Amino acid sequence: MADTIAETVELLYTIDQAHLTVDQQIALSQAYAALAQAERLDQIHQMLYNIHQVLNTWVARRLTEGGTR
Repeated sequence: MADTIAETVELLYTIDQAHLTVDQQIALSQAYAALAQAERLDQIHQMLYNIHQVLNTWVARRLTEGGTR
């Protein structure tokens, strides 16, 4: 997903806004908003993945220790 976001950012920043119609400017603004939301969702996904990895590590340690605390 990060590669797609980066490619989209690159594409959006190549657009010459000076020559856009009002409708095109609105569409571009909506694209920026959608991109920001996608970036935020990707960040949330990464944080959840990291938490999942930590929890899995804890479970694996508990199982290898053979007991509970």
